Amino acid sequence: MSLREQRRDARFALGVLRRKPFQVLLQVTNRCNMKCDFCDFWPNGVAPGEELTLRDFEMLEAQLSEMGTFLVSIEGGEPFVRPDLVDIVSVFARRHIPLLYTNGWYVDAANARALWNVGLAQVGVSIDYADQARHDKRRGLSGAWARAWRAVDVLRDSAPHGGKAVHVMTVLMDDNTADLDALLTRSAKAGVGHCATLLSTGGFRRAPGASLPSRELAAGLPDLWAKHRHFRMLGEYMRAIEPFLGGREMPECHAGIQSFNVDHVGNVSPCIEKIDRRFGNVRTEPLHTIHQRLIDADAGHGCQQCWTACRGFAQALGDGGGIGAWRDLVWRMRSV
Repeated sequence: MSLREQRRDARFALGVLRRKPFQVLLQVTNRCNMKCDFCDFWPNGVAPGEELTLRDFEMLEAQLSEMGTFLVSIEGGEPFVRPDLVDIVSVFARRHIPLLYTNGWYVDAANARALWNVGLAQVGVSIDYADQARHDKRRGLSGAWARAWRAVDVLRDSAPHGGKAVHVMTVLMDDNTADLDALLTRSAKAGVGHCATLLSTGGFRRAPGASLPSRELAAGLPDLWAKHRHFRMLGEYMRAIEPFLGGREMPECHAGIQSFNVDHVGNVSPCIEKIDRRFGNVRTEPLHTIHQRLIDADAGHGCQQCWTACRGFAQALGDGGGIGAWRDLVWRMRSV
């Protein structure tokens, strides 16, 4: 790890310990080349000229840096539909930890190298099924599965830290949770990590094309986490999936306080599940003013709407984080 990366990670860790905001989900576009039936983002995009510009991102990055050092999750839609994606990543790599999530369709050796060269820290490629037919059907695009696995290889081979900087991301649903062991076996063979998130069915912009897994299916997830050392998830999150599906109340949500969401046109909301609850826009107000509004509203209080990975991560590291979360963050999240 370079000295620059060590300093960046140290600033992030210090911010978490000091209970500063540390996570922002950023949709750089809602546009996408795929039509996943559990997602309602792609039918609700805007023209490119209406999306946040590179100058907007520079202003946002500067204001984030005044608040702390953030994990900046760059998402869509499909981020690669933006021709300035490399420039966007470069902006946030200056003082933050940029993560990128993609369906893999547009990845090639040239843009992969360019992203790593400007400071991309981690990339996740979405793959939900162990077989091509079901993945492609769910994504609404023939060839999606093959292109995703090819993207995994290209990104791994071009990354400065190889597979340590690449992972497969799987959305856990009723018809694919049983595939997870096979998917983990394949990602291990590819020499990359693997992450997973429970499907969200109640959030805004979530389409009704898929269902949550049963409690019985989810019961084996902690065993898979123990079996596959490259499964880069916090153990605390994995162990809570089955109780959540069984109706147990989850810990207090920190959405809007130590984490928040910024959408493709600059609206700020407590989380990606509540993007219809807009507390301001970064184009018209200072971010610290909007964030204080989020704190005052305590929007996550009592919310039991989801148990997605972004919530689980924020929960585990919220209020300074526990020993188990820090152990997993240091060792698990950097594994291959």
